[in-house]
Amino acid sequence: MKISINRLKKYIPHTESAEEIGALLTQSGLEVEGLEEFVSVKGGLEGIVIGEVLTCEKHPDADKLSLTTVDIGGESPSQIVCGAPNVAQGQKVLVATVGATLYPSEGDSFQIKKAKIRGEVSEGMICAEDELGLGSSHAGIMVLDTDLPNGTSASKFIEVDQDQVLEIGLTPNRADAASHLGVARDLKALLGRNLVIDTAPELNLEASGPAIQVEVENSTDCPRYAGVVVSDLKVGPSPTWLQNFLIALDLEPINNVVDITNFILHDLGQPLHAFDTAKISEGKIIVGKLSKDSKFVTLDGKERKLSGEELMIKDPKGGLCIAGVFGGVDSGVSEDTTSIFLESAYFSPDIIRKGSQFHGLKTDASFRFERGTDPNMPVYALKMAVKLLQEIAGGKVSSELIDIYPELIADFVIDVTYGHINRLIGKKIEPSQVKSILESLEISVSNETAEGFTATAKPYRVDVTREADIIEEVLRIYGFHNVELSENLRTDYLAEHPVKDLNKLQYRLTEILTGQGYYEMITNSLTKSSYAEKSGFLDPKDSVVIYNKLSEDLDVMRQSLLYSGLEVLARNINRRQTDLKYFEFGTVYHKAAEGYVESRRLSLFLTGKKTAESWLESAKAFAFADIYSTVEGILEKLNVSPGDLSIVEKAPFAYNLKIMLGQKELASIGLLDDRILKQAEVRQEVWYADLNWDLLCKKTSGLKKFEEISKFPEVRRDLSLVIDKNVSYDQVKSVATKFGGKLLKRIGVFDVYQGDKIDTGKKAYALSFHLQDHENTLTDKVIDKTMSKLIQAFEKEVGALIRT
Repeated sequence: MKISINRLKKYIPHTESAEEIGALLTQSGLEVEGLEEFVSVKGGLEGIVIGEVLTCEKHPDADKLSLTTVDIGGESPSQIVCGAPNVAQGQKVLVATVGATLYPSEGDSFQIKKAKIRGEVSEGMICAEDELGLGSSHAGIMVLDTDLPNGTSASKFIEVDQDQVLEIGLTPNRADAASHLGVARDLKALLGRNLVIDTAPELNLEASGPAIQVEVENSTDCPRYAGVVVSDLKVGPSPTWLQNFLIALDLEPINNVVDITNFILHDLGQPLHAFDTAKISEGKIIVGKLSKDSKFVTLDGKERKLSGEELMIKDPKGGLCIAGVFGGVDSGVSEDTTSIFLESAYFSPDIIRKGSQFHGLKTDASFRFERGTDPNMPVYALKMAVKLLQEIAGGKVSSELIDIYPELIADFVIDVTYGHINRLIGKKIEPSQVKSILESLEISVSNETAEGFTATAKPYRVDVTREADIIEEVLRIYGFHNVELSENLRTDYLAEHPVKDLNKLQYRLTEILTGQGYYEMITNSLTKSSYAEKSGFLDPKDSVVIYNKLSEDLDVMRQSLLYSGLEVLARNINRRQTDLKYFEFGTVYHKAAEGYVESRRLSLFLTGKKTAESWLESAKAFAFADIYSTVEGILEKLNVSPGDLSIVEKAPFAYNLKIMLGQKELASIGLLDDRILKQAEVRQEVWYADLNWDLLCKKTSGLKKFEEISKFPEVRRDLSLVIDKNVSYDQVKSVATKFGGKLLKRIGVFDVYQGDKIDTGKKAYALSFHLQDHENTLTDKVIDKTMSKLIQAFEKEVGALIRT
């Protein structure tokens, strides 16, 4: 949401800088996310001055150029070469001096430099309208009618509006602050100054116009509806001040009538809508609903089917507007409009939210209505809009003001105790200061006792309905920074350290996987119950069944990411995309003894070819090593050391490697069983990994950080081990990690042998060991000592024979 500092000053006159105002608002809960400078003429005409053409002669070497001397207020006139056909002696003109930057209406900006044009020196530029960004005309230079002295800044002649615009990240609870008036109310309390609000004018009949009747079918959906007819309008462009106000807020001026409604919306927070009275059938407005599947064309020209639940503004023939959301194409204001019915209403937030969500329409009006507007504002806003219509568009009031408000919306009355205020804030605040803060926020205080009081908040404060809300109001104006930390502050209630940002962790891992060529997928949490029934590894009794299911195929919550991922693979493979690398972070759901359990998983899928065929090499299919290396890399990045590994044959895999972390399964990696693939209609091999993301997040100490490259060299030593066939490499690696000490940086396998040159039931590993000390150069003595420890450990722990 954008707020103009200039407009804010109309409500709260102040001399504080925009940065200071932004800091105050942020401190009070209206977070200012940015500050922009707005200038109605780009560059603010800086470096552009008024000059007088003293002489004008034909350029000696160019028929279409003139050689002029121009008085721009300097010690001597400036010589300027000009190509405009209308330049003449005695004219007052606008001159861009050397060093000035021009921002033309079309094209890129450019800087004026002293130059030679066809042999003659030119010290500046006499400007046309489009060259200054003031319009589109390039017929000739601008000739001024002014008595201002030569050398006067152009901004003294051409009004340049300057403003500063705050970008406020409005939280959903602060609907009251979705306007300049709303922000000014907070500023009133923060600065301790009075709010300046114009008195609404009385609307007197000035002309006879079409009579409009209003009928509200359901006052629950529309508790208040006001409107008035304004005739004799002249629809056209808005005045400069209004256009600049809207442009500063990133809005496009349309015409004076629509611009006024937009001005009121952003100024007072009250959306208005103007209907062309000539297009209202039988002179009757009805606030109600239309039947389901009725067709309605909105202002953007799109035909929409109605749900039958959205609130409509209609006439006896049909819809005119989706109430509080979007107008209709047939009832809007056009150049031919001379009379309008101006609507100002308070709609139920729930009904507006339904219409907005169903049609996927988010407008400035729906943004405010669905959060809750001020039910006491419609008539005031209507009168202020009519005042502007009279001033800007020549309008005349031609009907009585209609205000249908059958049941007054009451204020919020809340009992508050000082004890609760002091306990929740963590500091004793004097009752007089509490009262002063609340009254500065237009929250009245009554029934005061030594223990507490009654607070009354106006209905526009939709977020102030409980005692805790009142205390929050006191604290945000008093200032969080003014609450000192206790000398006895304990830390036993704080979170464990260091705090892990799990979202950031997932985001970084996503970057790593995509960098390896994986694509992320996000699949539906709803799936078919038949998957669990036929899977062989999922228990159908654990499925979380959906009572109001969308379809027979989406009747349970998924127990695994496997099937939703396979559906994605099948869809791609059926479209000839057969070489796929996918991953997904997702939640799975199970029934528990009491209630339900959710857990987060990470799934990986590889299928097809790792490398395409070429004249250099044949195509190579994905293998177990490819998906295992990805999982290994994930664990390494997260600083998680895997525990026991075992190879098992268990559904959904044809065979798989299971990685444990203590007593819990961390990951399963392997080739999916053909029966599982057939269920999902996938007709090629798929490698799959399923990781327990919750367990990983719990055990990780964060992503591995980069280290400075050591200035001391790394040393490599090789060993050949003969071991039993049933001893895995991970067992060997675990022994090396345990006994290698801090000098052992990594271990690798560069050869594996099984054959007649070693005993039956044996295999040989050729291993490389990389040693490094970050503080000293390794000596032979230290290296030999480390390798001796490793040799002894291999012989003892895995029964290895060291080959020499």
